[in-house]
Amino acid sequence: MGSKINVGLMAYGMSGQVFHAPFVHLNDGFNFVAVTERSKKQAAQDYPGVKSYDTIDELIADENIDLIIINTPNYTHYDYAKRCLLAGKHILVEKPFTATVAQAKELFALAKEVGKKALVYQNRRFDSGFNITKEIIESGKLGKLIEVHFRYDRYRNEIGVKTFKEDSSFEASGLSYDLGPHLLDQAIALFGKPDRFYKVLANNREGSKVDDYFFIHLAYANQLNVYLTSTMLAADIPPAFVVSGSLGSFSKNHGDIQESQLLKGMKPTDEGYGIEIPEDAGKLTIVTPDGGREITTVASPKGNYGELFELVYQAIANNEPYPITEEDVIAQLEILES
Repeated sequence: MGSKINVGLMAYGMSGQVFHAPFVHLNDGFNFVAVTERSKKQAAQDYPGVKSYDTIDELIADENIDLIIINTPNYTHYDYAKRCLLAGKHILVEKPFTATVAQAKELFALAKEVGKKALVYQNRRFDSGFNITKEIIESGKLGKLIEVHFRYDRYRNEIGVKTFKEDSSFEASGLSYDLGPHLLDQAIALFGKPDRFYKVLANNREGSKVDDYFFIHLAYANQLNVYLTSTMLAADIPPAFVVSGSLGSFSKNHGDIQESQLLKGMKPTDEGYGIEIPEDAGKLTIVTPDGGREITTVASPKGNYGELFELVYQAIANNEPYPITEEDVIAQLEILES
């Protein structure tokens, strides 16, 4: 492998076009060389020179590719990841990494055996809302943390067209495996593996075969309680982050603006990318010495998913530590699989 890493993208649907290709293309350490497109051939129009394969087998067989991004349906992750590693490729796998702890451990062990990196794509660590929440918590302004709520809600009452998400016969289906990895990764990134947890799943949409609601209670030392919630039936979206401590509280009504900007065609290099609107600023409430309340509006730092791809490059090219660790992923999957 030369100084640049040649990247293949396993699919060029929404996630490929929005969450991966723009950032691979912009990173000087990567060459975006190939993609799989079974029907519509769009990638070469967006990125001239990119080779479009008809099948994933052809992509994996391309000896010019160093890193393959696995952004296919959840139930395929384990099989494709294993095949890529055995073909001598580094891998970056979308969440959930696998359906089970056993599968994840097998892939991590295989990666070490073949001398390749098995990395997990957890882009919500690079959301602006999460990062300002992290900054407030780590500042100590809230005092002893007591209660933390992270939410990721939508309103979609209809059954989706993506069968692999809506049919329990597929591994890693349902909302808990779809949005659960985001919330769990954020909590584990901040607080580590919980001492114990309690999980509730429900399916509330008419005709739903999979969970479309989850609630996960993570219990930590010092009586810190963290609550992760997601539903497909939130007509009025509640705050994404609420943190309460002995000296104050912080709330934030929206997680990040990057996805909506990218879906509208904005490029990561465009002015205003990753910068939230003023209405989405957080609210910091501190108890004053006289028992009053000091309320401050707190803007979030700029969100940038490109940071994740730079960390991927550094992990592969320079063997730098990757922040989404194997231990983080295993802890997440232990909860999802339970």
